[in-house]
Amino acid sequence: MMTNLKNIINCIIVDDEPIAREILENHLKKIESVKVVGTCKNAIEAFNMLNSQNIDLIFLDINMPEISGLSFAKSINKKIKIIFTTAYREYAADGFDLKAVDYLLKPISFERLIQSISKYQNEHILPQQSPSIEFSTEKSDFIFVRSDRKMIKINFSDLNFIESLSDYVKLYTEDKTIVTRETISSIEAKLPKHDFLRVHRSYIVAIKKIESFTQEFIEIKNKAIPISRSYKNDVKQRLDNV
Repeated sequence: MMTNLKNIINCIIVDDEPIAREILENHLKKIESVKVVGTCKNAIEAFNMLNSQNIDLIFLDINMPEISGLSFAKSINKKIKIIFTTAYREYAADGFDLKAVDYLLKPISFERLIQSISKYQNEHILPQQSPSIEFSTEKSDFIFVRSDRKMIKINFSDLNFIESLSDYVKLYTEDKTIVTRETISSIEAKLPKHDFLRVHRSYIVAIKKIESFTQEFIEIKNKAIPISRSYKNDVKQRLDNV
């Protein structure tokens, strides 16, 4: 289904962290009513882009060198709306004083981003013109997870299985193990369903990496992964049809 071109939201991303720009751009590319016109690593680049492009919305980091996001926001045309993106909760009041559409705390989830785009549409696009948020059928082949104070990229093709342990999750890839404090259910929601299979409340496996299986266990890289009773029928059905 095509989105009406006059309802496309032209946006830019302004953030001095390359990985933060990449994560946000990857999320936004899934929303067909949003067009990422460009990304900028500082306010100077953003100023130049605003002078050459028709921009509706800026995703703006606050803590940047030389010119902060707050200073930049005060200097631009008030018709251009802002969604602040930051790792610092204490700037929220300043952000909303500047009539920001929203204030997103990093790491920014896709679900939270959708809420911000919907808020922008409801507030700044006439109801009769407002497009529904549509998603591209093109899917990413990786995710980012927070581990050891940074966001780490994990390619789905490298992922063998995922294990939940109390209040954190381990993701086992071909060459390393990444630990994150996300829940296994939140990780599962980001995975392509046709490539991964939940076999236990504490385990998700990559179907292509399964080396052998019985009714009780799946083996991947010499690791015996249990199949719980509640998932047994789903597992059997999926693996019988592979």
